[in-house]
Amino acid sequence: MGIRINPNPWTDLLTGIALDQKQENQAIQELSTGKKVNQPSDDPEAVAGLIVNNAQTSRVNAYLSNISTTQGSLQEADSTLNTVVTALTQAISLGTEGANGTLNQTDRDSVAQEVNGIQQQILESANQSFEGNYLFAGTAVNTAPFVANSASSSGVSYVGNSGVNSVQIGDGQTVPANLPGNQLFTASGSDVFQALTDLSSALSSGSNIPAAESEVQNAFNYINAQRSFYGTTLDRLNSATSFLNQENTQLAQEQNNLVGADMATAATELSQADVALNAAMAAGGKISQTSLLNYLT
Repeated sequence: MGIRINPNPWTDLLTGIALDQKQENQAIQELSTGKKVNQPSDDPEAVAGLIVNNAQTSRVNAYLSNISTTQGSLQEADSTLNTVVTALTQAISLGTEGANGTLNQTDRDSVAQEVNGIQQQILESANQSFEGNYLFAGTAVNTAPFVANSASSSGVSYVGNSGVNSVQIGDGQTVPANLPGNQLFTASGSDVFQALTDLSSALSSGSNIPAAESEVQNAFNYINAQRSFYGTTLDRLNSATSFLNQENTQLAQEQNNLVGADMATAATELSQADVALNAAMAAGGKISQTSLLNYLT
């Protein structure tokens, strides 16, 4: 009795080879890209999750970028104010020196000129910029906020505004990113430029020097107190950065879970596909060399 013979053994063989090649190509792609999902058809549900994940990651990175820029601006502003405080300390010392009764008018005039130099130095500091934006101009960041003005009693005018820039650092979270220059340098009772002008005038006239020196001391104390804003805000930004970095780590893990390849598994599957493909090709070679009579009894 004869046995039934597959009339076309190539059909099953070619189907198997095609499947083995597909598995081999998939494993190679996973190993080369590190991803198990490389096109939407690979896993539509994972791709939908990836779209959401990418949007969340972009949002977090935008917040981190905002924070980085704001940190740089705040640090530059605080460093500038530190320079101002140092200059005011020098002015106070000059006031004390000028009040010394042993100085003659020529000496006091010389000290007054030093105070004028300090005022010019602080004017330059008040017009400090960071990445092309003036630090103490309020929201009018494209224009130098302080200008010399001989018509003003202090010799200086503020041409910025009182605006405060708010920066988003999280969902529903914003922080003020600046203090306007009029709040810092020309506040009523603590006007830096007026205090220095009064001290210079007192030295030149030889009268009311202690009172003028006290004005400078008030301006010094006021600037120092205002600097607490920068420390507090920078602390808040550091905390936000830590939180956002943790969120980014979680999102990266989620993305890997969605589309990341298991490299060890992919390597195993590639090896298995190679073995199966080689076996199928060997079988194909035998079929091509065997006649139909070899399968008959």
